[in-house]
This record gives sequence, structure tokens and C-alpha cells, in this order.
Amino acid sequence: MHYRAIVRILGLLVALFSVTMIPPAIVSLIYADGSGLPFTLAFVLCVVTGTAFWYPNRDHRKDLRAKEGFLIVVLFWTVLASFGAIPFMLLEQPSMTVTDAFFESFSGLTTTGATVIEGIEFLPHSVQFYRQQLQWLGGMGIIVLAVAILPILGVGGMQLYRAETPGPVKDSKMTPRIADTAKHLWYIYLSLTTACTVSYWIAGMDWFDAICHAFSTVAIGGFSTHDASLGYFNSPAVNVVCSVFLLIAALNFSLHYTAASSRSLKGYFQDPEFKAFFVIQASLIVVCFLVLTLSGYYGNAEQALDQAMIQSVSISTTAGFATTDFASWPSFLPILLIFASFIGGCAGSTGGGLKVIRVFLLFLQGKREIDRLIHPKAVYSVKLGERAMPDRVVEAVWGFFSAYAIVFVVIMIGLIATGLDNLTAFTATAATLNNLGPGLGSVATTYAGVTDAGKWLLVTAMLFGRLEVFSLLVLFSPTFWRG
Repeated sequence: MHYRAIVRILGLLVALFSVTMIPPAIVSLIYADGSGLPFTLAFVLCVVTGTAFWYPNRDHRKDLRAKEGFLIVVLFWTVLASFGAIPFMLLEQPSMTVTDAFFESFSGLTTTGATVIEGIEFLPHSVQFYRQQLQWLGGMGIIVLAVAILPILGVGGMQLYRAETPGPVKDSKMTPRIADTAKHLWYIYLSLTTACTVSYWIAGMDWFDAICHAFSTVAIGGFSTHDASLGYFNSPAVNVVCSVFLLIAALNFSLHYTAASSRSLKGYFQDPEFKAFFVIQASLIVVCFLVLTLSGYYGNAEQALDQAMIQSVSISTTAGFATTDFASWPSFLPILLIFASFIGGCAGSTGGGLKVIRVFLLFLQGKREIDRLIHPKAVYSVKLGERAMPDRVVEAVWGFFSAYAIVFVVIMIGLIATGLDNLTAFTATAATLNNLGPGLGSVATTYAGVTDAGKWLLVTAMLFGRLEVFSLLVLFSPTFWRG
């Protein structure tokens, strides 16, 4: 293990992160909200600490193996979110404990969207902007950005990229060089953010709200500048914009790249995961609409469709924006949406959850086993489109699902031990492990009532979800540390 090379890279990345403290400080000056000092101090601390890590190890340039890549990714997300908590600890408004500051920072960077803050609209503009910016940076992954603009790292960037990008198929690259791949990802990400901002503004938001909500929409984060989230705007147009861009952001970004480079949408409709994703989304919207309409929960069909669409898309893609209290919806709908968040977005998207491709493969594997029971001597293969999947891929998906389930159960039992009721513990674990945000019960709107021990458990769940379980679990293997 090349520890000094790892420390050198970590120092460079922390120093890079210091730049993210500048925009909220500028926002503080523009709105004269008096909260610029904490961001300035955090900037200085990041620069000093990053330089202190990097300078003594600046000559230690080694080729990274996969294991070093995983360690850097886990360390960086942990350290980055820890530095991200500094402004929250220094701010006078809101006044936050160390635990709450870490919870808010980890929730932002992992795009979970769970919050311990009440009275969000009364926060200084700089703080509101900073929360949204954290989600935007975490959405695509700051490490992909670092690999794109810091070729001076002098390491095998593919090791970092493979450890960071979500999804079961991580070896495919859109372009031959990893730096080019990361740059193209960010060009697409920036373009979507810009388009989303303009769309929100056209829909009626002011520019500040439009920018902030575009950050968290494209990142599928769910933070808002208002306690009522999107419900504050009470606008079907805003809901449509949000739904459309959440669906776009929940697709595999390599599909967006293919469409942009070939100037054709054909690639989308040839992708099996894309088809499965939209079947799931359409089914959820239809079910929610029918139940809401038949129950008479809303006064008319138009309002029922509006709410069914935005809440179905928001929860199932793991964004967590709210336009209404979906926990009070009739029948099975609240639990249905929570379970939909387990599926999440597509592989290679900014969404959380198990990912559509894995759930689809699990479904196909289950179907194969049923076929084998009926015809024991027949030979069946799991096909994704026209391509037969190797058994190794199917085994890996089952392994991931098992690990996901074990982590879920352990964290949920831990939360119950801290005093949460069963429903709250279950949905809080689902909401943080799936990087969703809102749950049911006492965590439907805020996590302020959870004990400090419970919050640290949930922070752990956020990390497991953002790093897709195995990237973090691998560090607990004794074999990882040998050699």
C-alpha cells in the first residue's frame, strides 16, 4: 500500500475542495447576510491542511492499484464531508452541534437530502447556497472532477474512476482517456444544470431559487431553500420541470454522451435499462394517480396527476423533493414509494438505490430459476437485451444485494436500539442508505429529533449508499490490507 502517495493525492484534493468555499462567501457579500467569515475560515483551513498533506509527500508518485483507488475514494468522501462541516460549526445561524454539522454536510455531499435544520427559508442566503452546492458537487463526484482537471496527480485515474462511479458495469469508458471521460461527464452535467436553471426561472422561480434548485435537481439531492420544499411554490409548472430533469439525471450519463456525440436518440431506446426504468416510472405514476383519484384525496384529476407525477418521480429516483405530505396519502402509497426508492436511478446516474440494472438482472435471474424448475434439463441464460450476461455478473449482483440487505438490517436494528420506533427506523434507514432523504414517522420532514448516536448511524448509512456498499465494505476485509 503506497500510503505516502495516497496522502499526497488526498492533500491535493482537500486543497481543491477549498475553492468550493469561495462561491458562498461571494453570495454572502452580494446579499450582505454577514455569514462570509465562516466560509473564509473554512477556505483557509482547507488550503493549509491540504498543503500540509501534499508538500512533504509531493515527490511520492506511484501507480495506483485498485485497492489504493478504493481507499482514496473512501478517505476522500469522509475527509471532504468532514471539512464541509466546518462552516456549519462556525455559523451563528443556524447554531449547530458538531453532530448536526457533520450530519448536514454528509447528507449534502452524498446527495441524501436529509436535514436537521428547521426554518430553512430564514437562513442566510450564503448558507442556503452552500447546502445546495454540496449536493451539486456530490452528484457527479468531486473525484471525477479532480481526475478531469488535475492530471498533475500523476496516478492511474481509472482506479479512482472505477471506485467512484456507480453501477455494476464500471469498466466501460466513453472515451479512450479517463480524463477525457471525466471532462465529458462534467460538460453534460453543467449543460443539464444550466438548462434546468433557465427552466425553473421560466416556470416562475427567481434566479437564486432557480440556481439552487437546479443544483439539487440535477444531483438528485432534494435539498431546498424552503421548509416546504417545492410545495412552497405551489406551481404545476415547477413540478413538471423538476420531474423532467430528475428523469434525465436518473439515466445513465453514458447514454447522454452517446446521444450528444451521435446527435441521435436511438441509443436511449436500444438500452434495456432505459426501457425498464421508464416502465417502472410510468407504473408508479399510474398507480398513484388511480389511488388518489378513486379515494378523492384531491379535488380534481389534474391536481391528483400533478402530485402523483412529482412525488412518484421524486421519491423513486431518490431525490426526496416534497410538494405535499405524501406520508398522509391513502392506502399503501407511502410504503410503495419508499420501496420504489430501493430501485433508484440507472447505473451511471446521480441517483441512489440499488440501481435499475441490478433490480432488472435480479428479476431476470428469478425468472430463469422458475424456468429451470419447469424444464430442469433446459439451458437458460440471463439476457440483457440481445447480450447474454456472464454468470459472474449475475453472481456479483446477488452479492451486492446480499451485502446491501445485511447493512440495512444492521443499521435499522441499531436505530431501534437508540429509541426510534420500528416504522421510523425502517424508513430512516431506507432513506439514508438509498440517499433519498425524507422518511416516514418522526423523520418525515426533519431528522432533528434523532439522537446523536442515531445520526452517526445514519451518516454511516449515507456513506454506504453513496459508495455503493462494496467500496466501503472492502476496507473491512483483512485481505485488503495485505501486501
